[in-house]
Amino acid sequence: MTPIVEARGLTKTYKTTPALDGLDLTVPRGQVLALLGPNGAGKTTFVRLLATLLRPDAGTLRVDGLDVVDQPHQVRRRIGLAGQYAAVEPAMTGRENLRMVARLFGLDRPSATTQADAVLDRLGLRDAGDQLVREYSGGMRRRLDLGASLVGRPRLLLLDEPTTGLDPRSRLELWDAIRELVADGTDVLLTTQYLEEADQLAQQVVIVDHGRVIAEGSPAELKARAGRDVVEVHTRDADAVTAVADALDGLGAEAPQVDRATRRITLPVTGGTEGLRATVRVLDDLGVAVDDVGLRRPTLDEVFLALTGQPTEPTTETQEIPA
Repeated sequence: MTPIVEARGLTKTYKTTPALDGLDLTVPRGQVLALLGPNGAGKTTFVRLLATLLRPDAGTLRVDGLDVVDQPHQVRRRIGLAGQYAAVEPAMTGRENLRMVARLFGLDRPSATTQADAVLDRLGLRDAGDQLVREYSGGMRRRLDLGASLVGRPRLLLLDEPTTGLDPRSRLELWDAIRELVADGTDVLLTTQYLEEADQLAQQVVIVDHGRVIAEGSPAELKARAGRDVVEVHTRDADAVTAVADALDGLGAEAPQVDRATRRITLPVTGGTEGLRATVRVLDDLGVAVDDVGLRRPTLDEVFLALTGQPTEPTTETQEIPA
């Protein structure tokens, strides 16, 4: 089966700075693929190329088997794009926004009305459909923006950090909406600064750095690649954090990480349960009271840091788009 996205040797340079440097990437159908990378890794550039907003300098990029350079009009009919900020008109109702976008996609008036109503139902916005968007909450605006990208019935939905700035409840609601879209057959490529988001939504994760793919696999596979487990200790007394961290130093694969605000010490270990037993012995020798001590798999944040050497941070790829 032809992949929904296929990139081979993709390059894009802004002046003298390479954003993509021979990127190879395949996105299978029927799933969410999360594209992760440190600030400036090329994620947003890749989305702009997929959306035909930019042209690659070299290499090939296909969407649903169509070349983005040679067949841009056909590609645009197969994609939907929702960016970091809701691009909806606040002086219009939700239903009017969706009808307008449907008309821009070439639907006649009756079809635009039918499709707008269907999208409002799909995203749980029917009751707010005749309400002005300026009265919507932030989460409702983002769902409406997502709906605007769906009225053209795209085969591929591009989500560029779709939950940036949302409160936790609105983020969970948008996650549920994305899951329902995938269940109904929409393919999704997602960029995100929230590693938990990738863990929750994506069947496949691709990590890019300096414009190249450096790791890919399911969240579980990437966690296994870290090759280590993590022991977490939560001390009861904030004053004991430093003493525990010092005592555990040298016991694990790396120096322990300390979060004083939560009284948490995190220690990567290669021995799994043996590392946990050794930690408990140290705590017993110290006579330190703890609220919790346990062994867990690494998080995607820790895998990301191990692979890139950088923590996750908001994407700010703001290079000027050539006319």
